[in-house]
Amino acid sequence: MSTTADLIRVLKAELKSAGITYAALAAQLGMAESSVKRMFAQGDMPLSRIDAICRVLRTDFAELSRRLADEQPARTELTQEQERAVVADRRLLLAAICCLSQWTFEQMLASYRYEPAELVGLLLQLDRLGIIELREHNRYRLKVSKTFRWRPHGPVMQFFRAEVVPDYFRGGFDGEGEQLMLVHGEINRALAPVFNERLARLGADFARQHLADQRLPEDQKQPFTMVLGLRSWLFGPFRDLRRP
Repeated sequence: MSTTADLIRVLKAELKSAGITYAALAAQLGMAESSVKRMFAQGDMPLSRIDAICRVLRTDFAELSRRLADEQPARTELTQEQERAVVADRRLLLAAICCLSQWTFEQMLASYRYEPAELVGLLLQLDRLGIIELREHNRYRLKVSKTFRWRPHGPVMQFFRAEVVPDYFRGGFDGEGEQLMLVHGEINRALAPVFNERLARLGADFARQHLADQRLPEDQKQPFTMVLGLRSWLFGPFRDLRRP
């Protein structure tokens, strides 16, 4: 959550970026330089003074607030209650996944059976849940980090395991550009993090390519879903045959 100290810090950064010294600011505010220094040092600043400083910076409080929000630590996961709210409405879950893939409002409308007013309402719900910050003209900023993931045993992953995984693996993986690979082996357990890091890089490459290709004509794109995983596991019927 933002604090007054955070706001003062952003103001200082904006003044420095604009090349405005305390002395120059004091002259424009009609104050003594010592009073300006004391005001910033103590963090004792009324809203009217913040507005005056914003005018000197040629910005406004709303823009300052957005910059402050941009600096806040991003979420790495949601709470159980938030995930329940997302998964309870399939259309909301779809909108959340589109946002996590950084689709635009227009792309969502063109690709799925949403009415504009309905989609705005869903984005407002995602804003309240802390997944995005909805902005003007239906633009949004993601409030989750690049390492965001659904809770491993939370409501969303439970839904994926029950509904999505069977549907995904029901395909033959024999179409153009498709592949299914299952490799089993025993390796040094210390190397598992190394393979996980490689998988993470591959997933990041796929995500970057998705963003890079967003502006391509629709007839040049095709939806693909990549599933990456590494788990200490042996198929159930095989476990029953394993020697102690």
